[in-house]
Amino acid sequence: MGSKERAATVGCPLVTTQGVQLGPQSVAGKFSLFARDIKISHTVFAMPWALLAMVMAGHETAGGLTVGKIGLIVVCMIAARTVAMASNRLLDAKLDALNPRTARRAIPAGMISRGFYLAMLVACAGIFVAACAGFWWGYRNVWPIALAIPVLGFVGAYPLLKRFTEACHYYLGAALALAPVCAWVAIRGSVAPPPLLMAGAVLGWTAGFDIIYACQDFECDVAGGLHSVPARLGIGRALWVSRVTHAASAAFMVLLWISSPQLHAAFGVGVAIAIGLLIVEHWLVRPTDLRKVGLAFFTVNGIISTLLGGLGILDVLMSR
Repeated sequence: MGSKERAATVGCPLVTTQGVQLGPQSVAGKFSLFARDIKISHTVFAMPWALLAMVMAGHETAGGLTVGKIGLIVVCMIAARTVAMASNRLLDAKLDALNPRTARRAIPAGMISRGFYLAMLVACAGIFVAACAGFWWGYRNVWPIALAIPVLGFVGAYPLLKRFTEACHYYLGAALALAPVCAWVAIRGSVAPPPLLMAGAVLGWTAGFDIIYACQDFECDVAGGLHSVPARLGIGRALWVSRVTHAASAAFMVLLWISSPQLHAAFGVGVAIAIGLLIVEHWLVRPTDLRKVGLAFFTVNGIISTLLGGLGILDVLMSR
């Protein structure tokens, strides 16, 4: 049975995007649409963790942080995420066209060509590699450029995982968890417990909310033979897996706080609020009511990352 037949059987309505006029015509319009399509605002999920790791590492590094290092970290973060999201849109274009929730994305809707997306992916990959090389040229740290291609390969491959394993949510979590580890390595040239604990927190936090997000696509994932925790277990059980995963993330947050001399009361308050927000997130989403998934996904999680990153940085700066 093909994907269309499975879709009709399970109840995922088929979507046709033929006949949509190609646009917008201007280059500026295409860049604007591209930024919206890859949800550039979602950079808020990983960026605060990278900045917190950067500040903590700089606090322990001779010479501390410089404007150049901060700029390179920010460029790397934006470029790497753009590569990952462009890869997602390119690899999933045919699947997106069959899903009512995603059929209006730029490629399946015919608003941006695959060629434009591929050009943006290649350009951002080049920017990422150049920024990584900047740590070698300017600061004699070879690790960022040595790891640049493997990191891009890892974050760019995550869309493929849903074709093979229900662990795709945890792979996505691992991709975002690279942010604090890579930022620490870029500043220190080595790994230490704090970024690894941050990585554990980010992995569980991301996987947990991605499972919630995937509940929206339960019928279409089953119809298309795709792998996800909701497709495998059903929405009710998947939400319990998400809760357990978020509990593990909360444990890593607490462990990071109590084991890091640089983090004090402000970060502790942030952890307490973050745990409360995770509880709210799960209160908002019910197996029979997924209408507030968007609120739980973007608003609540955006607050969590910004709050923890900001309060953690405040603690480090105040401890100087």
